[in-house]
Amino acid sequence: MKSRESWLSELTCSGKHFRYYDLKKLDSPGVERLPKSLKILLENQLRHFDGAQVDEHIVDTLCQWADKASGGADVNFSPARVLMQDFTGVPAIVDLAAMRDAVAQRGGDVSVINPQIPVDLVIDHSVTVDQFGSAQAFQENVSKEMQRNVERYRFLKWGQSAFENFNVVPPGTGICHQVNLEYLAQVVFQGQDDDGPLAYPDTVLGTDSHTPMVNGLGVLGWGVGGIEAEAALLGQPYSMLVPDVVGFEMRGALREGVTATDLVLTVVELLRKQGVVGKFVEFFGDGLGELSVADRATIANMAPEYGATCGYFPVDDATLAYMKLSGRSADTIALTEAYCKAQGLWRSAGDKPVFTTTLSLDLSAVEPSLAGPSRPQDRVALPQLGQAMRDYIELQGRDLDQQTPIPDMNQPLQHGDVVLAAITSCTNTSNPDVMIAAGLLARKARERGLRVKPWVKTSLAPGSKVVSQYLADSGLQDDLDSLGFDIVGYGCTTCIGNSGPLPEPVAKAIDDGDMLVSAVLSGNRNFEGRIHPQIKASWLASPPLVVAFALAGTSLIDLQSDPI
Repeated sequence: MKSRESWLSELTCSGKHFRYYDLKKLDSPGVERLPKSLKILLENQLRHFDGAQVDEHIVDTLCQWADKASGGADVNFSPARVLMQDFTGVPAIVDLAAMRDAVAQRGGDVSVINPQIPVDLVIDHSVTVDQFGSAQAFQENVSKEMQRNVERYRFLKWGQSAFENFNVVPPGTGICHQVNLEYLAQVVFQGQDDDGPLAYPDTVLGTDSHTPMVNGLGVLGWGVGGIEAEAALLGQPYSMLVPDVVGFEMRGALREGVTATDLVLTVVELLRKQGVVGKFVEFFGDGLGELSVADRATIANMAPEYGATCGYFPVDDATLAYMKLSGRSADTIALTEAYCKAQGLWRSAGDKPVFTTTLSLDLSAVEPSLAGPSRPQDRVALPQLGQAMRDYIELQGRDLDQQTPIPDMNQPLQHGDVVLAAITSCTNTSNPDVMIAAGLLARKARERGLRVKPWVKTSLAPGSKVVSQYLADSGLQDDLDSLGFDIVGYGCTTCIGNSGPLPEPVAKAIDDGDMLVSAVLSGNRNFEGRIHPQIKASWLASPPLVVAFALAGTSLIDLQSDPI
């Protein structure tokens, strides 16, 4: 029988010695041809090899995967850590508390009940946009959030002090996936066993479907149900099938004015047509060199929307640059580079692993886009949006010329009017390029005396304090504030339907005239009724387009040719 010790090698970095499970010691020609994501899965098997839950058969199956380029065998995956948000995290802590009660009733030591691997819970799903368009909006929304959730928050605070390996990121801090990307993710984990320091890939299972966002940093992870996450934090492996891996090649570079949001909506459209449910998607090609980690994270975030288990980007120089930018230590960055190069996880120009199937996209062909009115895969090129919305209005049996008066406003409400414009969700607020673009557009509008239409509810919910800091330092937050895009909170807000009520006059006009109105948001999902119960058409768009449509006040417009 094989032994784990036979696969160990040593790595010296920054004067420290680490052992690691070396894929080269498998002496299998197929390993080098594996997708990087499957190499991480294979390393995980070596590190947890016990001859029972992880045996020689699964190791051999993964080694030979490249010969058939298809999955199917059972594999037990043990993540390095678990990520939770508040909605799904509370039940897990309740279960741990119940276990402790059971142990206490039997006279046992309750301290034995703890997560066996690190668990981070980020409170981000509870803030609602009750107030907006004022400097007091953030404080008022947070105050209401605390009032509504005080019992849950007290319980979570107790859990953080009661359990080991359990950390809570408090409300008003950021969205779990952006906090994960900027702060929690290690890329290469520095563990410890009886024989000393151990280096291995950072991997994560999360109780939110958009956990794959961290794939943009080279960390393999995906979303699971609460029961699976609880099992993992208690030390039980996650049972899955070895996946097919779809290779997505990227070539060229994006044209000026085209954003990562436009790119991800194109990727979602292509991969939904391909069919990738239950599969890994791994991005490769020299075009990756033109994409920052923020751009990659935007694409990885929407893995649930294109249907894949994950959307993985290998580690390369862009990864190291992001780690430095986000404050990781020099030693951590050095270990990431040394380990990934030694383990064959580093992306080099010309890399082309074996995949189950491949797609290719020339980045220069991507155009400004939105998606909607109710599915994230229904991409619409920006110039065609007005016609797409007209078609939708007519399909719903509405009269395009219908108007309904709005109490206390000079202009009536019309079908297709934008009544909600929200810069929200981890998909885009993690990306400085699109956030700064939104601020610059706001600045130009402010200089020209433009104002958001009075029937539009505006909001800005940054994914972390980092975003608000660079917007404030650049003066762009003042420009956004001038248009009503004041910060309303740090959390998912509109993207998960916590958009709050529309202003009463607008809500009344919608109901009185049965008006078909629009929302434009920088989110990742737009199913009918999800964003707001009075809004049927919701368009996913980049943050600068959110600002532009708030100024226009209607979705029946071609922003590339029509004046705002």
